[in-house]
Amino acid sequence: MDGAGPAATSRRQRRYRQTRARADMKPVLVFDSGIGGLTVLREARVLMPERHFIYVADDAGFPYGGWTDEAALKARIIGLFADLLAQHDPEVCIVACNTAFTLVGADLRAAFPQMRFVGTVPAIKPAAERTRSGMVSVLATPGTVKRAYTRDLIQSFAAQCDVQLVGSQHLAAMAEAYIRGETVEDAAVLEEIAPCFREVDGRRTDIVVLACTHYPFMANVFRKLAPWPVDWLDPAEAIARQARRLVPASESYVPLTGIDPAIFTSAAPDFSTRRLLQGFGLTVSPPL
Repeated sequence: MDGAGPAATSRRQRRYRQTRARADMKPVLVFDSGIGGLTVLREARVLMPERHFIYVADDAGFPYGGWTDEAALKARIIGLFADLLAQHDPEVCIVACNTAFTLVGADLRAAFPQMRFVGTVPAIKPAAERTRSGMVSVLATPGTVKRAYTRDLIQSFAAQCDVQLVGSQHLAAMAEAYIRGETVEDAAVLEEIAPCFREVDGRRTDIVVLACTHYPFMANVFRKLAPWPVDWLDPAEAIARQARRLVPASESYVPLTGIDPAIFTSAAPDFSTRRLLQGFGLTVSPPL
């Protein structure tokens, strides 16, 4: 019991201020084509424990890497964000998808200048800074591989390196299946990652950039199947740090507990996906 003394009054006032401050805190929106963005959500929650999150999976459009009509995909993503921003008014939006952000990041910022976007792009700069052999591979979707954005990153930050772009057609879907607990054959995974490993004049690939947020879910499988050890570069923590820099921090708060909403554009995530979301403190909400 609080009692009626000065200490009890102070506690009540402190709780009131915390509750009031929390009511004024806008949520952070995390967007991905599927469940890969959960790798970023996990890191963002560590750095922003005072914030609620809204997770959005455009699973009706998944996988983005397989879209050939870029104009249609761009229009789809911008349309989704128009609805999301109107309904949820987030503090910041994390686009936790390399394929989406390398395609439509500039368009999102132009369409919604009042909103701050944190993008996900291949971690080519840190890879170029860390490599010892000078041989780096970028494991991505076909969409990310063919973007001029990706090639500009190489030209700007890794021109001195031998960079191998590997566009996997199937790995994002494999990662979704794997994290749901389904069986994924080692041989099928190895076929997708094998082009990342190259030997030239006694030098070997020593860094593989995971340029799809789905891929870190399978990092242990990659390590097991790799023909030699490499540094698998996961950008999730760096993305979360950038979001933290843009989100005002509260001087006094109690870390949040409870369930945050997850929105799936298909409106029909399966049972295993719903169970996975529960483990991340999320529950499926009605679609847009």
